[in-house]
Amino acid sequence: MPALKTKAAARPNDSPGHDCPRCPRLVAFRKAWRKSEPDWFNAPVESFGPRDARLLIVGLAPGLRGANRTGRPFTGDYAGDLLYQTLLEFGFARGRYRAHPDDGLELIDCRITNAVRCVPPENKPTPQEIATCRPFLAATIADMPRLVAVVALGHIAHETFVSAQQARRASHPFGHGRVHPIGKLKLFDSYHCSRYNTNTGVLTPQMFREVFTRVREHLAIARP
Repeated sequence: MPALKTKAAARPNDSPGHDCPRCPRLVAFRKAWRKSEPDWFNAPVESFGPRDARLLIVGLAPGLRGANRTGRPFTGDYAGDLLYQTLLEFGFARGRYRAHPDDGLELIDCRITNAVRCVPPENKPTPQEIATCRPFLAATIADMPRLVAVVALGHIAHETFVSAQQARRASHPFGHGRVHPIGKLKLFDSYHCSRYNTNTGVLTPQMFREVFTRVREHLAIARP
């Protein structure tokens, strides 16, 4: 569906919009893939899930053949298989994940976003691109009135969240399984659920479950 030709105010503050011009390298990459694969989404990927959720999951960036193709975070690549399987297991989703945005899957008390909204070449955004996109993450956080818990998938997602909260990175070092109180929120760290990390044993499904077990325990006692 084409974007409505309206004023910017009609777009949520946490959305870059279909043709965000902020990062020249990412814009060029996006345009090249629009020519190569015109049926793909090929645009900044918006957050998925209800704004009144108490849990926010922050990833790195859309995968080229995952969210950049399908338009929904972690949909269509291996990382999504493990993530959505785990969310279903822990009651943060219902339905059946079929790696397609029209599969009918719903998130429950959970929202998913990325530190960088556009797909970067080789899945490696530059520090400048990460900083340029950070205001959208800050806006996403501010737009979730019941938010109490955040899961950061990987080091970049962790640092981007900490910076978006205007906290000191040195005081909140990344480490799988670590939990960081930041203001009214608790940040839960996990290695990214990428194919590389799972194939090499850096992250096992059980390690991933343990993170969400702690999240569930926190939500059980946290005020909404």
